[in-house]
Parts: sequence; structure tokens; C-alpha cells
Amino acid sequence: MKPRAVLIGVLSFVGLGAVGFVLPRWTVFLFSLALARGLAALSVALLMRAGLVSFGQSLFFATGAYTAAFMVRLLGVREAGLLLVGAVIVSMTVAALTGLWIARYREIFFAMLSLAFTMILYGWLLKAYWITGGTDGLRIPPPTVLGTAWSVDTLRSVLYEATLVCTAVALVLIHLFLDSPLGYALRAVRDNEVRLEYLGSSVWQVVYWAYVLAAGLAGLGGVLTALNVGHVDPQLAYWTTAGEFVFITLLGGTESVLAPLIGAVVFEFLRTYALKYAPYTWQMALGGMMLLLILFMPRGLWTLRYLRFRKAVS
Repeated sequence: MKPRAVLIGVLSFVGLGAVGFVLPRWTVFLFSLALARGLAALSVALLMRAGLVSFGQSLFFATGAYTAAFMVRLLGVREAGLLLVGAVIVSMTVAALTGLWIARYREIFFAMLSLAFTMILYGWLLKAYWITGGTDGLRIPPPTVLGTAWSVDTLRSVLYEATLVCTAVALVLIHLFLDSPLGYALRAVRDNEVRLEYLGSSVWQVVYWAYVLAAGLAGLGGVLTALNVGHVDPQLAYWTTAGEFVFITLLGGTESVLAPLIGAVVFEFLRTYALKYAPYTWQMALGGMMLLLILFMPRGLWTLRYLRFRKAVS
């Protein structure tokens, strides 16, 4: 990682952390949701590095959110740090089990199987209403952060800062993973599986561990969403939520770990303003954005960085 890139990244996150205490509460809330969804989109982008498109990341997104809700309701845990750790562990455990099967498949089969697991969870969340609350979902009371019960006005900013820190740590870890031998092997899966096997690497193991890691990212995004919203419901596991993560990934791009986060921020604010000014046709605005993206920026918003570089050179 280049020193200049590190410096820019640190200054950017410090600046984002500072504005959390200045911006209006609704803006801070939207940024928190965008960062949480950006982590789930990053998990989609991670699998896309291997040429795999997952429509099942909402499985782990909902698992992380509901794990936090169950820990509060059944175990009485209120500390945000423990909820985060528990949610990530459970999400990765679920992926470790489902990945034993799904890591053997590619292309449309991988996409549809991941979607099938998601809809199984969605159906269970609806039917087991005595545990999950059914369509009404479960309420999550305000958590404590670092052992402190913050006031309602301050908690929004504190949760935003916690979300920002978790996002920064996740970005660093994923960047290190992609620069590791396993990260390069993941890209080799997309290019040529046969050659990777000839080199002595197990394609199944590469896909499996990437799948588990992606599940941890999505689970982290899910629990952060649950803590910021204060409520969970089965919609978190629905196929439309998984589709949003794929949309965000395509919107931002997959060439950088920052790209899905940029896509998530743009998506969250675009949807909010579309709902405000066109509540009955807001899907049309998102569809128009996707059409323009396909026509003019098929590699996502991250390509704007290269356009700026070309202008500077010329």
C-alpha cells in the first residue's frame, strides 16, 4: 500500500469522523446506513473478483442483524462491541456450513444457490413469528458503546463513529487479503481455474474461504444497520435486498475496495431524494441510473478517477 494512498485514506476517514458531530442527524443516519450497506456490497465485490455473482449476501446481512437482536433479547447483551463480534462469528459460521456445498458451483448455479439459501432464511423468519416477530420484526433497544449508555442525541453520532471505525478496519483487512497469495489466487479463479489447479492450489478452498470472509463482511454490515435503525425485520433477508447489494457494487465498481462504499453513499442519497420527490416512481430513478451506468460507465463510478487522471496528463 503506497504511503500517499494511506495518508489520503487516513485524512479522509478523519474528515468523515469530524463531520459526524456537525452534520444534521438525518444526514449522519444516512451515512451510517450507506457505510453498513457498503460493507455488504464490498462482500459482493470480493466474490466478483473470482467471477462469482452472489444474490445471497442478504442471508448473512440478515443473520448478522438478527444475531444482534437475539443476543439482546435472549442473553441481555447490550454492549455494541460484543454484538458486533457475535454477529460476525455467527454469519461466518453459517457461511462455513453453506459454503461446503455452494463453493463447488460457478456462474448461474452459484448465483441461484446463494439466492435459494437466502429465501430459505426469509421464509423461516416469516413463519417462526414466536421467535422472530414475523413481519413485525424485533426491536433493538439503544446499545451501550464502550460500556457507556449515551443519550439519544449523542448516540446517533457515536454509532456513526463506530460504523466508520468498523468500515475502516474492514477496508484495511480486505486490502491486505487481496494483496495476499490467497487474494491473487482468487483472481486466478476468474481467469483460469485449470491453471490454478496445475499450480497446486485448490480452487474449492480459495472460493470457500473467500465466501466465508465475504459473509463476515455482510454480517458486519447487517449488525451495524440493526444498531443504527434499532429494528430488524425479514425484509433484510429478502431477494430485493440482495439485489440492492449487487446494484450498489455495479454502481461503484469492483476495481477498488473503496468503490462499493462510494456506490453505497450515492445509492442511499439517490434513493432518499427519489422517495422524497417521486414517492410513486422512485424505482424509475434508480432504473435510469442503472441504464446510464451501463451505457457510459460500465465499470462503475470508480472509472471517474481514471478520467480525471487522463485530463491531468493531457
